[in-house]
Amino acid sequence: MIVSRFSEQIVAWQTVHGRHHLPWQNTQDAYRVWLSEIMLQQTQVSTVLGYYERFLQRCPTVADLAAASDEEVMALWSGLGYYSRARNLHRCAKEVMERFGGAFPHTVDELSSLPGIGRSTAGAIASFCFAQRAAILDANVKRVLTRVLGFEDDLASSAAEKKLWALAEDLLPTTDLARNMPRYTQGMMDMGATICTAKKPSCLLCPVHGDCVAHRQGQPERYPVKTKKLKRSAASWWLLCWQRPDGAIWLEKRPAPGIWAGLFCLPVYDSEEALLAQSAQHGDTSEAVHARPFLHVLTHKDLHLHPVRIPVASDGVPTPSGQWCLPAQWPDLGLPAPIRSLLQRGF
Repeated sequence: MIVSRFSEQIVAWQTVHGRHHLPWQNTQDAYRVWLSEIMLQQTQVSTVLGYYERFLQRCPTVADLAAASDEEVMALWSGLGYYSRARNLHRCAKEVMERFGGAFPHTVDELSSLPGIGRSTAGAIASFCFAQRAAILDANVKRVLTRVLGFEDDLASSAAEKKLWALAEDLLPTTDLARNMPRYTQGMMDMGATICTAKKPSCLLCPVHGDCVAHRQGQPERYPVKTKKLKRSAASWWLLCWQRPDGAIWLEKRPAPGIWAGLFCLPVYDSEEALLAQSAQHGDTSEAVHARPFLHVLTHKDLHLHPVRIPVASDGVPTPSGQWCLPAQWPDLGLPAPIRSLLQRGF
């Protein structure tokens, strides 16, 4: 029966063939594991590596992160996307200090009570750091389990998700948890990332392909079943770039909630007319320079961005909710990736 040997096969495979080189592996430091888990949500390993190292240089402990300013945290996260993760990361660090004396709790329930830590992330921390018998169920693991089990229920349903959670817990190791739980959890992650991929999985390299229902069916790509599709939308944003003679740019913090909440950004307008009407109060719109519009793709929305640069001779305050920022200050600001790129390349 698959339950009796599944975890043993995953542990044995991970020991020999799994990933062992990543900087957040081979540690039981809950802060480092937690930080990597949050960064890896919806983000590829190759992208996370540089951010992870820079974050640890500035905030090597949870106490350092809790003590950092909002601006510092957002600047460190700038370009990594999904910025609610950064805000929750900062809140979580503060709660770990206040509620748990600076030490991450050991149980899934307590970990899940912290901001930004869901059940799967809590399971990963509990498994890796505290050898708890805790399941994870991120996208990679869902793919592995639904294929191996031939799980055909629609994961758009909460009932199906709950059922898969129960099956995931049934498959967990039961012996030598201190060794096997971290290896099993890492093995499931590695399997989904390198072997049981969404397209063209390498089934013959999989240690459990002999027990895999999807492999026997010859249809691994039909799993997991999820019918609910994200509804995409589009918006056009006109970006106003007021620029002083010394190169300083006027930047404002984006409101919360909303896209890029808490980040510094060029003022945003719904139309060119609205942008020019506001600009006419502070600069000569006849000198406006329209840059080439470009597309920025978010998870649920396509942003069509239209940058307009208008020189401003005075050192006035165009709006009460922003500040002048010289080019030397830009690297230390929390800026959305497309805004940072736009400023760096100039227009």
